Amino acid sequence: MKIAIAGGTGFVGKALVDHFMKNNHEIVILTRHIPNIKKRDNIRYVQWLSAHSDPISHLQNTDIFINLAGESINSGRWTDQRKNKILISRLEAVKELLAIMKKLDRKPIVFINASAIGIYGTSLDKVFTEDKQILGNDFLAETVRQWEYEASFVARLGIRTAFCRFGIILDRNEGALPKIALPYKAYIGGNIGHGRQWMSWIHIEDVVKGISFIIENEVVNGPINFTAPNPVPMSEFGKTLALVLHRPHWLSVPSFALQILLGEMSTLVVDGQKVLPNKLIASGFEFTFPNLDKALQNIFS
Repeated sequence: MKIAIAGGTGFVGKALVDHFMKNNHEIVILTRHIPNIKKRDNIRYVQWLSAHSDPISHLQNTDIFINLAGESINSGRWTDQRKNKILISRLEAVKELLAIMKKLDRKPIVFINASAIGIYGTSLDKVFTEDKQILGNDFLAETVRQWEYEASFVARLGIRTAFCRFGIILDRNEGALPKIALPYKAYIGGNIGHGRQWMSWIHIEDVVKGISFIIENEVVNGPINFTAPNPVPMSEFGKTLALVLHRPHWLSVPSFALQILLGEMSTLVVDGQKVLPNKLIASGFEFTFPNLDKALQNIFS
């Protein structure tokens, strides 16, 4: 198959590219800047989102479009300017992909758009699944709501469309886990805030496996929670991580300190939500790492 990935040089994108390469698919990576790296036979880097780019000719006969593009939410304080950039970068990418797909001689089989469980807002006691229409009203929830709304226009072209609502993706070197693990490795790990906030996590291998599952299963569409079936409170996450790393779990960081340090962005670690992957499970998907201890043991082995 021919697969186009916007944001293919990011965290999830690189994992997907490695997977698709092993399975001998043709990959087109849409990027603002062509990287100066050694070319590989079945990968092409195509510039887009610039006045001088014209990606259409490179994308004819593409079977799958995957959109992972957007400004990172965790690389700086959420000033008004930064929040605007986080939102606009996502909407701009979706609108450009929609315009591209409208011009193709043959439409793709499926469009997979990144999304986030942040759409549900935060809660200590609610359980969120895809069939719950309860959405949050904070910055992240509103960003994801607009993101999915723009992506929904692709479905009106007759293209099967899926929104992958990612939870906290666990990987040894990228994402949130290295930052969470750092104080434990320094023997000063402990609860973040009160520790009762839910941590809805997923192993990076199950992210890649889940996206491949969506591609292969023609009936799977709409919002899909990408979280393991066994979320845990932050205190349990920390204790499990401490056991795997053979480190103590003892020094807590109070919520107010994180709020002073990070501002509004502290919601990423101080607050949480319990999210279940009902649609993936009902569709027959089997997680390689459904439980946290096995996931962390695999990552840090």
